[in-house]
Amino acid sequence: MLDRQHLTILRSVARYGSVTAAAGAMNLSQSAISHAIAKLEDRHRVKLWRRKGRRLEMTQAGRYLLELAERIVPELEHAETVLADMAKGRRGSLRIGMECHPCEQWLMHVVGPFLQAWPAVDLQMKTAFRFDGIAALQAHEIDMLVTPDPMALKDVTFTPVFDYELVIVLPADHPLAGRDCIQPDDLQDQTLYTVPVTPDRLDIFTRFLTPAGRRPAAHVGIESVDLMLQLVAAGRGVTVLPDWLVALQAEHLPIVTRPIGAGLQKAINLGVRAEDHDIDYVDAFRQIASGVVPE
Repeated sequence: MLDRQHLTILRSVARYGSVTAAAGAMNLSQSAISHAIAKLEDRHRVKLWRRKGRRLEMTQAGRYLLELAERIVPELEHAETVLADMAKGRRGSLRIGMECHPCEQWLMHVVGPFLQAWPAVDLQMKTAFRFDGIAALQAHEIDMLVTPDPMALKDVTFTPVFDYELVIVLPADHPLAGRDCIQPDDLQDQTLYTVPVTPDRLDIFTRFLTPAGRRPAAHVGIESVDLMLQLVAAGRGVTVLPDWLVALQAEHLPIVTRPIGAGLQKAINLGVRAEDHDIDYVDAFRQIASGVVPE
């Protein structure tokens, strides 16, 4: 059977020009090398080299295996290095899923520093905001979940990395702009723009409107945060967004923000499987994320 040692021997003999020199480089005896090649030649009934004076000359079969060795042996050596790095948590793949639109905006400020610090880690992102992130994480379809809605689970660990407040965004000349804060009754005659998910996944409903038995006059889901802000600025309705995101994207728009009741506090959390919690690059991602404030 052809194995890696045969390919390594052929590569060394071709590189050093003789069995003796190759044996020294490989820390093997000359007889061990000759015996290994002789067994391979007998098994396949071919000659891999012949002597020409004091030199060895590869046969056609030998040249074929040498070409194979030049391709495969470096790849195997690289694979061993990769596996060793993986064992030490220095290399791998990090597939990130996101459950919210603002998460993507924030995450873009984390990705750059992480890629620079961990060039050997392959980073992928899934931006399907309506997918079941917990199920994807538990099924090993992703390796990290970015979410504002952590859950208490035995097999998943959540780490809060960025605190923020949800606020109501209003046109600057809106009648509610003069209020210190917005109450549930204030939204009953309003068109409310939100990201396109069901009310049971939106804090403005679950933590504010629904407990008070109130609903807006209309609820419209919109994919684009920019479009939501433009609609609000044009007086078409109101929206609810993270305070930092409004400050980042709406500096020159004629809009204002107001607290939701006594304040609706949230945090972006990074969820990973408990078994992966101590992987070096996963921990590094959390540390970088904890220091990022979008500006």
